[in-house]
Amino acid sequence: MKRRTTAVFAAFLLAASVTVTGCGSPAGVVTDTPSSSAPAASSAASEAAPAASKTVTDTADRSYQLKDDGSVAMNYGAILHAWSWSFKTIKDNLQAIKDAGYTSIQTSPINECKVGEDGGMELYGNGKWYYHYQPTDYKVGNYQLGTEDEFKELCAEAEKLGLKIIVDVPLNHVSSDMEVVSDNIKNLCDEPFHEVGEITSYSSRKQVTQGDLLGLHDLNTQEKAVQEYELEYLKTVVADGASGFRYDAAKHIELPDDKDTFASDFWPTVLDNGAEFQYGEILQGENDRIDAYSEMMSVTASNYGDAIRRVCNGNMSVSNIESYGSSKVTDDKFVTWVESHDNYCNDGSWENFEESEIEYGWAVIAARAGGAPLFFSRPAGSSTDSQWGNNKIGEVGSDGFKSDNVSALNHFRNEMAGLGETLSNPDEKVLMIERGDKGAVIVSANASDFALDAPSVLADGTYNDKVTNTEFTVSGGKISGTVPAGAIIVLY
Repeated sequence: MKRRTTAVFAAFLLAASVTVTGCGSPAGVVTDTPSSSAPAASSAASEAAPAASKTVTDTADRSYQLKDDGSVAMNYGAILHAWSWSFKTIKDNLQAIKDAGYTSIQTSPINECKVGEDGGMELYGNGKWYYHYQPTDYKVGNYQLGTEDEFKELCAEAEKLGLKIIVDVPLNHVSSDMEVVSDNIKNLCDEPFHEVGEITSYSSRKQVTQGDLLGLHDLNTQEKAVQEYELEYLKTVVADGASGFRYDAAKHIELPDDKDTFASDFWPTVLDNGAEFQYGEILQGENDRIDAYSEMMSVTASNYGDAIRRVCNGNMSVSNIESYGSSKVTDDKFVTWVESHDNYCNDGSWENFEESEIEYGWAVIAARAGGAPLFFSRPAGSSTDSQWGNNKIGEVGSDGFKSDNVSALNHFRNEMAGLGETLSNPDEKVLMIERGDKGAVIVSANASDFALDAPSVLADGTYNDKVTNTEFTVSGGKISGTVPAGAIIVLY
């Protein structure tokens, strides 16, 4: 594990505390006021505090993790965010995705969108990844990802392998360029757009839900004609083969119990679309109302991402990772991540971690009993020195999504579905996550090998790491073995 100075780590935490909107923009990013429930930034001194006695045992009913047929439910299994991959590219890599243990694949937005830079296909430069977050009409297919027929073919092939497709959907707004917005939308009703102007204050719930985000024209989501038009799109996507949706900038659309001057039944209307799994991007901060959104759909655990990135930097304390960041939302309603496309693209945090270091955070969210972990696929060829890598929209991302460690962790998650968890620190730099009495993931930030001899709830027996075959023994309530320096150990 790479070591960094305290100054560099402090700079990273400052960047990680900024939450950005789900849509990209050449004008910059919008920041939310950090929530009081956000995990506190750890100093170098607090990271070193002993936590060996810290144990949390979760015995909650986790039946949501398994479907009636014994398969893993969509709100539990690992999701691959095939960011900016085309439909054909995803289809060509379905077997590899399946072999890596994912149960769902999230696409970038598939709606008709603004054609920028004369159709340029670079992630950044001659073309931009964020144009597919600028809808021009709610029809399936765009120049970046492919046609509706190609989407149908992807869904059909994914179904054969038991994989589910989740589609990212920006329902809150259309393009900032009104000239490219379809007349279908402009003529939906007398007032298809809100006229509040740009969001200037997150202390105003009305501005958050009715204002223009980053100059993108905010749809009048109170209007039935707008609701029905977007609902028809969602139903079409489901009919084409999708099983779920991720709603971009979801907190920017009002709730039924918001102030009566702008509340609406938008969400109850559009969520009735036939999808198996739906979650909203609710970036935690001022006026996020995450608990209310979670009563209707799953939600993103953006604050938790900050804690998980501290794991990547060596903070293995149970107290750092035990809370998902909101006491008002049940664990099964969260979608977790180490990084998302937003913080990768917009806040500079990509420079802090190589993909091999991202695996330490993934080990935690993949091993834990709660939520559904989302793995962001970085561009092929990217590194801390090269953000955009090969810089091509439509092409497969780097191989990080199917590394030995990531694959082993994904399969561990599937095997452990339905079991509770026990979190402990056998050493201040070692975190152990046990699932029921069946398996464990051990993550070490030690710079040298660690002789493990610690309490365990696993059944007695010999366990071998699924990647290195390193042997561990459990006997009489104790686990023993050697954890190599900086290792991720997967046992079951």
